[in-house]
Amino acid sequence: MQTEMSGGRYIAIENLTRGGFVGTNIEVADTFSTRLVGLLGRRELPPGGGLLIRPSSGVHTFAMRFPIDVVTLDRRQRIISLHPHLRPWRISGVSLRIRSVLELPPGTIEQAGLRVGDQLCTTFAAGLSRPQGLAGFRSCS
Repeated sequence: MQTEMSGGRYIAIENLTRGGFVGTNIEVADTFSTRLVGLLGRRELPPGGGLLIRPSSGVHTFAMRFPIDVVTLDRRQRIISLHPHLRPWRISGVSLRIRSVLELPPGTIEQAGLRVGDQLCTTFAAGLSRPQGLAGFRSCS
């Protein structure tokens, strides 16, 4: 079951380098409280779902109930590192180069064929404005 965070703001994230979508129902965590809570309290992430945490220089899975795939991004939304199937009670690693972190259902990194250096971008639902925390995030259009 999915709960709404950050006012229910969702985006789609596309891989410009390899084509295809990484996720089509990605929630945006761009406030102190939404970044702090993250995915805590959830039992799973549905296919196509995820959480974009911005700003963030790394994540942990303390008190999480399930593994996640973690993708770290630089200021231009290029992939810096990939952490597939990060189990609960782990840390993804922290870096000053990391500007945002994408948390995805386990197996998404492999299914989407993501690689370090890939360029990601966002698409927004028609009629919706760009979420405030995504100022400067590369748009696909």
